[in-house]
Amino acid sequence: MTENNDPNIDPAGTTQHFRRFVDENPAPEEPARRPILPIVLAAVGAVLIIAVIVALVMAFS
Repeated sequence: MTENNDPNIDPAGTTQHFRRFVDENPAPEEPARRPILPIVLAAVGAVLIIAVIVALVMAFS
């Protein structure tokens, strides 16, 4: 990093410019994520249904 030892530079001025830049150019928001719980529950339900069908087929054959 470079150091500015010039006494004529106002360090608060650069901070104000930075804050104005941040206020005028907000960061884009991340898109909302899809919840994973319904997908997990659907997968567990599908595995359970297949297990029940396999158990019934094995029990009656």
